[in-house]
Amino acid sequence: MKLIYFDNAATTRVDDDVLKAMIPYFTEKYGNASSTHFKGQEAKNALEDSRKTIAKAIGAKTSEIIFTSGGTESNNLALKGLFFWNQENNTGKNHIITTRIEHDCVLNSCRWLEKQGAKITYLDVDAEGLISLDELEKAITPKTILVSIIHGNNEIGTIQNMEAIGSICRKKGVLFHTDACQSFTKVPIDVRKQNLNLVTLNSHKIHGPKGVGALYIQEGIPITPVSHGGGHERKIRSGTENVSGIVGFAKAVEISKKKDIENMIRLRDRLIEGILRIPNTKLNGSRTKRLCNNVNISFNNIEGESIGGYLEQIGICTSTGSACASHSLETSHVLKSIGLTPIQANSSLRISISKYTTDEEINYFLENLARIVEKLRKISPIK
Repeated sequence: MKLIYFDNAATTRVDDDVLKAMIPYFTEKYGNASSTHFKGQEAKNALEDSRKTIAKAIGAKTSEIIFTSGGTESNNLALKGLFFWNQENNTGKNHIITTRIEHDCVLNSCRWLEKQGAKITYLDVDAEGLISLDELEKAITPKTILVSIIHGNNEIGTIQNMEAIGSICRKKGVLFHTDACQSFTKVPIDVRKQNLNLVTLNSHKIHGPKGVGALYIQEGIPITPVSHGGGHERKIRSGTENVSGIVGFAKAVEISKKKDIENMIRLRDRLIEGILRIPNTKLNGSRTKRLCNNVNISFNNIEGESIGGYLEQIGICTSTGSACASHSLETSHVLKSIGLTPIQANSSLRISISKYTTDEEINYFLENLARIVEKLRKISPIK
């Protein structure tokens, strides 16, 4: 059976060059980066070289990159670390602004922080998933610590205007954090130009290994650690560094190419055009301000899970939403926030491609999707 993997927003295949770069740090260069002997220093050098590569990719200083276990930890560290620091130092600030379409780890962190005394504003989005810049500006108060807005949405692929949001935050004197897990290496990120104070990054969305990520923290921004230990990563994130994973992460960044992004845009557009030829379908998210690898479609009167199930039977992997919430029967909070009814939301399918996707795979997918949708519509009780 043919295997086609169209769930790259959930995770990606590790690139062969990434795996090759990692292997020596399991077998030969296995030292602890905190050890002072030559084996430790060998690992430490690899760690710092990797930090430099990732920093350069977003226009940051090397010292501003803190390695973590992934996007969830980085987002938790950014939100909770800033809130706790303000509480400990009696600044009088306890307000965080975010959106209704954030990744679950941001929304759940915010809900937990509300129990600790934080005030959270959840910004609405329009039908394309974009925030209102006017509403953002009005929401900022003298008590606002942080604005946290996702860069490229993990479900619908909508890309927010980082430069415009950053300009508002600079003018108002508040810190700006973005979750860039889906957008990193796909959309240009320049922390100075876009006035980004904190940025969440991860590895496994860009053909690197799972279990490793980073948090960019602009020099001078105080963060209270949320885990305590030996004081690794500038005393912000204790724990022995995952050197092999970090090396793989940096390699994935290093080998990312503009031509791959351009090809994904071409394939994404072929997918969108092909799917929308099927009657009674709707693209979710922005048509133009969209991640190169993301397609999210509502089929309106048949369940997305049923379509996904039939596709899986012929070897095609897709998703009905975020992999982090795939076992939940609740309607997607992202699709609900852009105005979809529960029936429309539950009829949605996310198709996310990669640099390995081919035209032949797109053809095979479109041919079979049309057949599956026609079959399911014939038996659907919803007309």
